[in-house]
Amino acid sequence: MRTRTLLTLTAALAAFTLPAISPASAADNVLTTGSLAGDAVADGTAVSASLASGTTATLYSSATGTTGITCTTSQFNATVDSNPAAPGTASETLTAHTFSDCTSNNIGVLGVTSVTVNNLNYTTTVASDGTVTVSPGTAGAIQTTVVLRTLLGSVTCVYQATNTSLTGAASNTDNSIQFTNQQFTRSSGSSLCPSSGYWTAKYAPVATSDGAAVYVN
Repeated sequence: MRTRTLLTLTAALAAFTLPAISPASAADNVLTTGSLAGDAVADGTAVSASLASGTTATLYSSATGTTGITCTTSQFNATVDSNPAAPGTASETLTAHTFSDCTSNNIGVLGVTSVTVNNLNYTTTVASDGTVTVSPGTAGAIQTTVVLRTLLGSVTCVYQATNTSLTGAASNTDNSIQFTNQQFTRSSGSSLCPSSGYWTAKYAPVATSDGAAVYVN
């Protein structure tokens, strides 16, 4: 009986010394799936997200106004390039960013033919504090071309990121990335397009191709 009691005590003490998280789930990387303590997102993994439910992407002519372009459909696709230990900064390549189902309430504009993101791929970083930064790639500046139907016919306007890069915020509450009032400047095109555009959009949930939600550590 004494031997059995000692063995039981020894086993219990050994259990207390084992890690609380198994090696498979103790990722401790900046990007994980399933939970904050989930598996590390492997390099080369594809991630994507559409607009958060009930939200729209907007490109307004001022930071506080409501005049401009509104899109009800948008999606981005990216590939994870590096995912170091947390705290740290993961890097991704933004390979696609699309907008559709867009309308405009600008005076003289009858409709939106297209909104196209140019000069992909872009470089994206995700820091442990949730800061998301989108920077130009080798193809050129962060740029969007807008084609509008107007009373004077079709017009094309090109916008470039005013501050070179774009900054967003990731949240683990809903696995989202929020961009708010990111400023663009019209670099060419008709004066029927505003000289500036302020882009706001929320994407959620950010997930891998198999549907696993991505968390930032």
